[in-house]
Amino acid sequence: MTKDDLLKLIAETGYNVGFGAKKHFATYDIVEKTPGLIGFISIAVGIFSLFIDALTIKYLSATFIVLGVSGLYISFYDHCKMEYENAGKETTKIFNELKRLYFKTKSCTDDQLPTLASEFSDLENKFYQSSISKQILFSDWYAHYKFFWQHQIDWINEQKQFSFLRDKIPLSFSLPVFLISLISIGMLLYKHLPECLKGI
Repeated sequence: MTKDDLLKLIAETGYNVGFGAKKHFATYDIVEKTPGLIGFISIAVGIFSLFIDALTIKYLSATFIVLGVSGLYISFYDHCKMEYENAGKETTKIFNELKRLYFKTKSCTDDQLPTLASEFSDLENKFYQSSISKQILFSDWYAHYKFFWQHQIDWINEQKQFSFLRDKIPLSFSLPVFLISLISIGMLLYKHLPECLKGI
């Protein structure tokens, strides 16, 4: 294995480990904070609806029923939220060790490569043992934000060269936003069509 090959492998695994760490923390944050946020918003809207008639509409009531159901879904993860936090801490440690290994590899000699490759293999195995495969819904989106916008990932970017649309915005988020935009534009155009063309 050449130095360049090892650097590329470390960076790719660093991406997986770093994103995995943020995903564990994202699940923990969602489970820890969302029920309280839902409760606060529900109480606040309930109080304001006593004197603001617009807040008593059916759409708003239906929205809060959906929020209540999502709160129930989130509560299924409550008993194991500390496992997600601990896994996040452990995988963050592995991420930092991979970062150190990356810079060590950049300045190493050829005879040091086998030792560094073995160290890399050990860290990769530690990551697989520390990870929890089941994550909460939307943790991917939150992890994307935490990884790309809050984390120092310049060393990974040296090898992977992330692009904004392809990497930094989740595809599962981009597609719905694109479809909603198209539908909205279509509705606006239809609204402004002359009456004679609407029947065609």
